[in-house]
Amino acid sequence: MRAHSSGSGDGPTGVLQRAALILDAFEGVARLNLSQIVAATGLPLSSVHRALEQMVALRWVHRHRMDYQLGMRMIELGSMAAQQNSLRRAALPSLHWLHRATGCIVHLGVLEGTDVIYLEKIGGDLAPGVRSRVGSRLRADSSTIGKALLAGAGCSRISSPDIDRVRELRVACEHEKCMKGFSCVAVPIGPMGRGEAAAVSVFGSVAKIGVDQRIRLSVQTAAAEIWRRMQVPSSDVSGRRSAR
Repeated sequence: MRAHSSGSGDGPTGVLQRAALILDAFEGVARLNLSQIVAATGLPLSSVHRALEQMVALRWVHRHRMDYQLGMRMIELGSMAAQQNSLRRAALPSLHWLHRATGCIVHLGVLEGTDVIYLEKIGGDLAPGVRSRVGSRLRADSSTIGKALLAGAGCSRISSPDIDRVRELRVACEHEKCMKGFSCVAVPIGPMGRGEAAAVSVFGSVAKIGVDQRIRLSVQTAAAEIWRRMQVPSSDVSGRRSAR
């Protein structure tokens, strides 16, 4: 997402617009130097340098020698936003249960436009070996969890043989699509209503997911439990059993 220019100038003129462009440049990368940020944003070098100095002072960005990375304040705010997300809060007990039950990496994702955004990732020692991360996004039609999301979005115009099959079976399962030797099973959560879509998935070895039908059942159980938990007021959640 890029900030839009206000007025008829050649580029963003507002302080917040420039800051938004600079922050967007860090999506998917850990560190950037000044030249890389200038190239990514299209802003003048002097404007980028001045904005970065202000952002460093605010702890939005951290400078390490010649490189910049997102600062602690942005990490703190991102963590607070994730903690406040009602879907994530409702899902966490079931996600942890699903990880324990399957031994697989577990993802919680939502649909934004045509992209998947990961709200949570639980995987223990396995997690660092898989590139997905909380807050990252990818094209929905290129992933198993994305196909589950598209199938659960409740929009009849989203149609393909793969999506139609997932919509019928309420489960998506693919082998070795994104990593050799690994499979993914994803199930829509919902219906969420208001055009929203959410899904939960497990990612593990073909040898495990391909032969153990209980894994598919476990994902379906977790998705159903998350949806049920979303239907009650937050004050009543503690009174309901979590997935065991």
